[in-house]
Amino acid sequence: MTKKHGSESPETSDENGDSGLFRRLMADARPLRHSPRAAVPRRVKARAKFRRDDEREVLRESLEHDAHRSEVSSGDGLRFRRPAIGHRTMRKLARGGYSVQAELDLHGMTVVEAGSALREFVNECCLRGLGCVRIVHGKGLGSGERGPILKRMLDATLRRWDQVLAFVSTRQVDGGTGAVYVLLKID
Repeated sequence: MTKKHGSESPETSDENGDSGLFRRLMADARPLRHSPRAAVPRRVKARAKFRRDDEREVLRESLEHDAHRSEVSSGDGLRFRRPAIGHRTMRKLARGGYSVQAELDLHGMTVVEAGSALREFVNECCLRGLGCVRIVHGKGLGSGERGPILKRMLDATLRRWDQVLAFVSTRQVDGGTGAVYVLLKID
């Protein structure tokens, strides 16, 4: 049998090829000495700095909450007005007759987060001189037996603020019973 040109045995090609070259170049290489690994300090569990204060504030607010309003269900509309606000104004607000100048969406927030966001939002709107805003609280359908938690918190909180003149659940196109139009005092 005769050998064809270019057909070499695997041993011969290995010695002359890339892997053979690599072996020859690495012949005098020695493994590095491994030093013992430095101990990695364990991470300290993160804790919320103001958690206790936030929980106390929520408890305080829940105890101040009007008992008759705690039965708000997901389908119930919210409605409130100060004595100085007339029926015509409320009717116009309920029909979406005022231009909404800002909006806040509380979906997915905890009660503490929503309360903080709500305070910031209302204060900012009052400073900017905004008269009508929309706040989306959701219908609370995902809250199960607990009912609409954010909706109840919003109802109780807005009633306590002097800056809030009136609020009413929005038209269906703007969120229905999952949002409110709020009239704010303009100074």
